[in-house]
Amino acid sequence: MIFDVLTLFPEMIENHCKYSILKRAVEKQILSVNTVNPRDFTLDKHKKVDDTPYGGGAGMVLMAQPYVDAYESVDKTGNSITIMLSPQGEPLNDAIVNELAEYEQIIMLCGHYEGFDERIRDIIKPKEISIGDFVLTGGELPALCLIDAVSRKIEGTLGKIQSADEDSFSNGLLEYPHYTKPREYRGLKVPDVLLNGNHKEINEFRYEKSLERTKAKRPDLYTKHLENIQK
Repeated sequence: MIFDVLTLFPEMIENHCKYSILKRAVEKQILSVNTVNPRDFTLDKHKKVDDTPYGGGAGMVLMAQPYVDAYESVDKTGNSITIMLSPQGEPLNDAIVNELAEYEQIIMLCGHYEGFDERIRDIIKPKEISIGDFVLTGGELPALCLIDAVSRKIEGTLGKIQSADEDSFSNGLLEYPHYTKPREYRGLKVPDVLLNGNHKEINEFRYEKSLERTKAKRPDLYTKHLENIQK
């Protein structure tokens, strides 16, 4: 999987990928994370990439030329998709993550200030994705969320492929509770069923706990799960 990120702050992306699971995946060449700085493409001698909005208003707007030129400089594979991180986008969920993981290359546009000149959308025609109904100072954190979530779906990134398959949302339910040593801590014991070695009973226990947790914390997902079972 190739991630190409258009950002004014490449260090934010690069530094995150120097740690833990993503670092190992990059070293194994399972993932490739590249950054492109639109500031390197501006025609302004002061490296300016934003300007005041036509029609007036607060804030600064990112100019089309540096971003479009930066985007067009990226080598694209035959199986790529372009994502604009935006609070106006489709809410990111596990289904979208699975869909994106099927691509060979994901190109991401990170915004700042008051957002993008609309002509960037008109020319590039990206798919817009949001990580929630709130506004951040820039698109780098959403881009990192996307990189992290999609990377988990790529075979070889995690220690065991079933790790991603058992995550919350992968089957429409929240994940079951986990336990490790010691067997008892401050009077709280590990459920006996997890210690008996009976995998059928363990799977049933975990499924029941997933149902209970989903019903309590995400009733919307619980209702949807029941509807899917009945179909």
